[in-house]
Amino acid sequence: MDWPHDPDGEEGSEGRRKYGHAVIAKKVDESEDFPLSRDEFVEEYGDDPIRLDYERVVPLREIFENVEESEFEDFVAMHKAVGRAMRENDQWFYEGAEQFVDANEA
Repeated sequence: MDWPHDPDGEEGSEGRRKYGHAVIAKKVDESEDFPLSRDEFVEEYGDDPIRLDYERVVPLREIFENVEESEFEDFVAMHKAVGRAMRENDQWFYEGAEQFVDANEA
C-alpha cells in the first residue's frame, strides 16, 4: 500500500518507531476532541499507517473496523475500546499484555 506518509518518519512517529496506541494517541487532543465520533475520526485518519510490530503496518481504518463503539466520551474510553479491538483481532504486539490487562475489563 502507498502510505500518505512514512510510518516511521517524523509525521508518523516523531522520528522514532512507535507502535499502535502510541501513534493513535498522537492524533487526538484530549482536552478538545471529545466526545469523539469513531466514523469522523476514521474519515480523517483512516489511511494513516499504524505500525503494529516491527513487521506489520496497517491503515488506521483496519484497526477501527473492529471497534464497536460509535462515540467515545473521553480519551480513556477511546483507548479501552481500541485496545480491546486490537487484542481480540491479533493486532496487539506487546508481549505479556495479558499480565496487565484483563480483556474482559478493558
